[in-house]
Amino acid sequence: MATRFQLGWYRWVPFLGYHHVLMILIAVAIILLSLLLAGCSSSSPLIPDIFLLSLYYQRYTAVPDTAQVDYNVNNAIANIVGGARLQARVGYFGICVSPDGGSWLCSNNATTLANEVSVDQDPLNLIWLASQFKDMIVFPYLLIIAIIFAFICLLLLATFPGWHEEEDSEGSEREVKPFPSRPVSQVALAIIFIASIFVLVSVLWQHTASVAASIIAQDLGNGSVLSGVGSSAMVMGWFSFTLLIIVTIGLLVMILSMQVLEHIMD
Repeated sequence: MATRFQLGWYRWVPFLGYHHVLMILIAVAIILLSLLLAGCSSSSPLIPDIFLLSLYYQRYTAVPDTAQVDYNVNNAIANIVGGARLQARVGYFGICVSPDGGSWLCSNNATTLANEVSVDQDPLNLIWLASQFKDMIVFPYLLIIAIIFAFICLLLLATFPGWHEEEDSEGSEREVKPFPSRPVSQVALAIIFIASIFVLVSVLWQHTASVAASIIAQDLGNGSVLSGVGSSAMVMGWFSFTLLIIVTIGLLVMILSMQVLEHIMD
């Protein structure tokens, strides 16, 4: 059975063109970016684990510093926090909250989430802070445009000719693959390059903003509030950018190779 499967797979390998590999890379990038945008939009499995910023209550030894006017303010904050265990995670289009360290409540409306918890569960208004971060700092629309551009490039690559059989002058059949249209290739290159730039700007923005907000929130709640940056979201963003850059370079190499071959043939 395994041998038959391998033979069936190898039979299709010769028909796997260069542009098919680029299409696969684009498809993977689109899927990753879509999952990144969907992070914290629902309580479905794994979706709350895709987040930009996490804020949660946890007691730890406050960090002293000579720049602190009143170091003992951490004791007052600890008294306010009490035994709160709430955790809030922020995505591009939603916020997920775990009031007691258990199941997640997710919504794009922070007021709805705030009404589901008591004052003792969120004494420092971490849900409100998460909402401010999502509404005032996070900007998802460049990623949406990048996904649309990448999909258009995918459609353009799908128009590239593949392998097919033709008869030569002697009447024998042979497999040939004509060059793709140069204007279509150039348009695809321009579109995927713009998509790559948009993803780069968005991921840099996302990374910088998340790290800055994480540090400020944790320092403000010194001794009672911890924060973190979503590693899954960062990996998805940077890996998608890498894939799109590979596709951009691949298209550029293909266009230059076509020009060289046409020059040699002329």
